[in-house]
Amino acid sequence: VQADGTDGSCVTFVLHDEDHTLGNSLRYMVMKNPDVQFCGYCITHPSESKINFRIQTRGSLPAVEPFRKGLTDLMGVCQHVLNTFEVRLLPEELGSV
Repeated sequence: VQADGTDGSCVTFVLHDEDHTLGNSLRYMVMKNPDVQFCGYCITHPSESKINFRIQTRGSLPAVEPFRKGLTDLMGVCQHVLNTFEVRLLPEELGSV
């Protein structure tokens, strides 16, 4: 984690062993927060599985807060998709066993 300035409102998070799948999804979730002024990510090099994920917030809100909220919201969306998939798939699988 690298912070610019002393208030922590502009931070670059380094995510190891990740790619565009997490980067773009997380960027979308974080940008839904109206207190976020900028959010973006880049892959450092195609041969490295590492993302630089940058968040800049308005005012004195620490960038780590929308980062945590974005991760939590994204996990909730993934859990909803998984639950919906299992509800639709399980009755068919149970019937064939």
